[in-house]
Parts: sequence; C-alpha cells; structure tokens
Amino acid sequence: MLLALGLCFPMHEAPGAPLPPPLGQHAGPWASGHVQGIAVDVQGGYIYYSFTNLLARYDFSGKLVGTLQGWKGHLGDLDFNPADGCIYGSLEYKKDNAFYIAVIDGDRIDRVGIDALASGIIGTVHLPEVARDFVADAHGQASGEPEGAPPPHRYGTSGIDGVGFGPRFGNAAGPHYLTVGYGVFSDTARPDNDHQVLLQYDVRDWARYVRPLDERRPHYSGPAAAHGKYFVRTGNTTYGIQNLAYDPGLQRWFLGTYRGRKDGLPNYTLFAVDASAVPRAGELAGVPGPGGEGQARGLLLPLAADGLSDAATGIRGWHQKADVGFQPIGHGLFYLARDSAREGKQAAELTLMRWTGDARQPFAPATQDASASFLSHTGN
Repeated sequence: MLLALGLCFPMHEAPGAPLPPPLGQHAGPWASGHVQGIAVDVQGGYIYYSFTNLLARYDFSGKLVGTLQGWKGHLGDLDFNPADGCIYGSLEYKKDNAFYIAVIDGDRIDRVGIDALASGIIGTVHLPEVARDFVADAHGQASGEPEGAPPPHRYGTSGIDGVGFGPRFGNAAGPHYLTVGYGVFSDTARPDNDHQVLLQYDVRDWARYVRPLDERRPHYSGPAAAHGKYFVRTGNTTYGIQNLAYDPGLQRWFLGTYRGRKDGLPNYTLFAVDASAVPRAGELAGVPGPGGEGQARGLLLPLAADGLSDAATGIRGWHQKADVGFQPIGHGLFYLARDSAREGKQAAELTLMRWTGDARQPFAPATQDASASFLSHTGN
C-alpha cells in the first residue's frame, strides 16, 4: 500500500462533531487555470479542488485549509480513495510523453502556498498504456511519418483527465479499481475518435511504482499494462472524459464531457455506464486495425439505458454540465461544480444536488433536510 511510503493516512473522521455536507461552497479566486475536478473526503469533512496548476483544500464549513502549487503540468480530475486516504488525480506532461496519476497526501495540505515539488506531498505513477497510444498514429504505428500518413494519436488520444474509484466493469460487487478516462482531441474530420477509452488499475501494488514529482527529470515508472481497457461509443467529445465518477447507489459510472462538435451526433455532455454491464469483444467503429489492416477490436461497454436517446445513432445521455467538477457522495446526492473567471482569476461554485432520474433535468438542488439526514445515513 502507498501508506508504506509515508503517503496519505488511514480513513479517519474529522475531530469533534461531524458536519453535514454543505449545500454549496465557493472556492477561489486563484491566479491559476480553471477548475478541473473535485474530490470529497466525506468522513474527514474536506473538499479538494483541482485548479489545473493549484490544488485547494477546504473543509465542510467553507474554511480554506491550504493550497498546493508550483508545478507546470496539467492536473485534471480528482478522486478520494477511502482505502488509503490519498487523493488521486491525472497529471500530464505531453511534451515529455509523461502521463501520471498523481498520488497526493491531502492531510498535509495544512497551509496556503505549499510548494509541491519541495514538500514531497505528491507522488507520481506513469501510465505507459496511455503514452503508447499518444505517440502512435491511427494505425497503431509510431507517429512522425511523412505527409499523407495516418493522423497522429491512436483513438485521437490527447492524454488523460477523468479519474475515479469504483468496481471493475461487469462486477458491481467486486473490489474497487482506479479508473482513468482518456482525453481525446476534437477533430470532426477523422472517424476513429468516437469512443471514450477507459483503463482500470488495481492500485494496491502501486508502492513499487510511485516516485516523487520531479519536472526536471520525468520518470517512467508504472504498470506495463492496465488490468482492463474498455471502449464506450459516445461520439467524439472535445478532450474526452473530463470528469469520471462512480455512484454506488445507482451502481453507475458517470462520464462528464465538454460538448462535441461533430454533425449528426446528439453531442450530449453527460453519459453513463452501468457497473454490471459486461464488456463484450467487438469491432471499434471507424478505428483501423494494426498497420491499417481491417478493423480494430476491443472490449466494448454499452451506455446505460437511461436519459435522452438519439434515434439516429442509438447514443444515450444528458445535456448536463458535468465537466469541471462532478462527485457522487452517496444516498442520491452529488456535487456539481461551475467555473467562473473575474479579472484573470479562476473560481468554482459547488452545489449539492440530488438525482431526479428525469431525462431532461437529471439533477435538482438538494435541500437542507437532505444534507442533514446524510449524517444519519452514513452512520456519523
């Protein structure tokens, strides 16, 4: 476990009487990139915000506890792993072909302005599977071919962004894996970028891979392959899966995206996959096989039979903003974030929502009673 490296801490409870999850919270403004994702430590009573090159930690009362800063890479979506108390986030350095999962000891973010590189608070694990797809062309060959060669970046891979913990696909009752969603470049001309790509990893053996974050000397220590690689056909979305999260109540994975731009597609911004859905081997529509021969194959996951349905394509989903912060906290409650900018600084507005199941308005603001009753549901 990562605890053996001195990272993170066992699942804990906040001192004193636990606070109910707030109905809303404001984070920022910061001289940073826009908010990318959030992580919620329900037992501890903390919310973490990724602002691209700054990580902010607030408690449930709205007090700013601390910030972590000082890196140049792109920190994306986050999730909290109650099994080891770590914050996990996507962190990428495209020019170095270095795609990391950042493993962050959130409990040590106890003051404003902590230097990430000097503090040792961030460990990193490289994902070679992502790097291979990023440098390959559409035919799976090394990129850099002459003009007229297949387009670069297999599956349109732009890196990684969405991360979340949940069960392995097809086994809702099984142990939880770290699940990582690819970023995918927006390109309306190519036919091979209409799938979301998901990797699943068992992080219990990651102590042997994790290394300190060192931007001067990027490392490439990580698992040679994922425990599973899956494809979900949603149609191309701009930069792929921005926020990825699992809701244990619905036993469902949610995929939050920016709106796609291809004609003839519904271009929803929220999609779902049921955890019980069994992956099936099949052809990946529009994706050429190795060397350009035939059709590529992979493990396909169906979209959940819920939400709006596009008759022409069979694609299902919702027109719901879920791209800069989306986190289920249990018992039908979710945090959804909105980003804002003022005078060059970035902020986030968080709202506690409840699941409605309505195809046109799947979420509605939660009430104070729902927030208060959450404590009794969770046993606090």
